[in-house]
Amino acid sequence: MNAGRNTAATVTAIIGQKVLPGKDREFESWQEGVNTAAARYPGFLGAEVSPPTPLQPDWVVVYRFDSVAHLQAWTNSGTRQTHLDAGAQYFDGPATQQVVSSGPQPPDPLVTVVITHHVPPNRIDDFLDWQRRMVQEESRFEGFRGTELFRPVEGLQEEWTTLYRYDSAEHLDAWLTSPERQEILAEGEKFSDFTMRTIDNSFGSWFAFEENGKEAPPPPSETRTALAVWVGLYPTVVLLTLVLSPLHMPLWINLLVGNLLSSFVMSFLTMPYYVNPLLGRWLRPPPEEPAARNNLRGLGVVAGTMVFWAVVFYLVTVRVWTLP
Repeated sequence: MNAGRNTAATVTAIIGQKVLPGKDREFESWQEGVNTAAARYPGFLGAEVSPPTPLQPDWVVVYRFDSVAHLQAWTNSGTRQTHLDAGAQYFDGPATQQVVSSGPQPPDPLVTVVITHHVPPNRIDDFLDWQRRMVQEESRFEGFRGTELFRPVEGLQEEWTTLYRYDSAEHLDAWLTSPERQEILAEGEKFSDFTMRTIDNSFGSWFAFEENGKEAPPPPSETRTALAVWVGLYPTVVLLTLVLSPLHMPLWINLLVGNLLSSFVMSFLTMPYYVNPLLGRWLRPPPEEPAARNNLRGLGVVAGTMVFWAVVFYLVTVRVWTLP
């Protein structure tokens, strides 16, 4: 459900949608169709879908286009409206939308909060002063990784949008529930009309490489992500086990060292140089490729790869060498 390429500038639409209980699978399938339709529009850079999490109860869909005009062409199109009419049966209330326009968006394995504010024109200076006070205070909290402030996007969004990033959900929650933040919110009571949305991209840095070495957004499908990690993790763990076995370390030490090494190997070798090149077309299918064909091809590559490794390790550990 993702197709991406880098450009000098992007405009990003973040859409939140509550889904009726028991309709998640139908919604996800419907959303794949919407993303496929969006990919045919000029300026489309990518689409990402994140299911609900403990931090974020809504489904979150992120669209990236190369200009405001191209995003408007898609969001106002009859094609999108037709899809929305068909998907209305899965919605639990209206969707929310935030739009930001900036340079290229990096893959973000961090936890990100998106907040939009309605700011009257005569209050902009006060709002900016209040935001500076907010940033000064939140930067003192553990795990803070930065913030960005975006002005309204003419023709798409009248609100100001702020992004806050933390390195974990726990550190983010510590800031959101802190007395310091409550005090600053009270000071800015006149800006209390806001919406907040949290996005957490799991395994973000493991899927941040294209063939040309540039970074790309992580794949949105949790199922594809899990299978891709499995494809990389199995040979990594088995090979490390074979390498460490002559040391005859106690089990608890062996696992301690093995897990540490596998984390580094997965992050710096296995994922960028083995899994991403092998499954790149499946993880980030080109817009013109039918979803069913892409899924079958990707699952076939996964199955064939795992059968290959299983046969290799059977021969190595049973026929050629038995672990001591």
